[in-house]
Amino acid sequence: MPKRRDENQTAFDGLQEILRRDAARDGIELPPKPKPEKVPSAVRAGRKGGKIGGKARAATLTPRKRRAIAKKAAKARWNKF
Repeated sequence: MPKRRDENQTAFDGLQEILRRDAARDGIELPPKPKPEKVPSAVRAGRKGGKIGGKARAATLTPRKRRAIAKKAAKARWNKF
């Protein structure tokens, strides 16, 4: 789930979009947005934790709790339509 953005971030994004549209209309080329760089050691650590986390969580869940989680997930999927 994405984080909620506050009104300042939303206003900034709106202003940036207006500036991009005006620049395109006037034939001005703006520099591209820089992409955030990923730190390889952080990527490895996150992957390692992710691979362990699901199995460890599943091992501690009771059948009743697993069933409740599955029902909630199914309900969420079907409520999209």
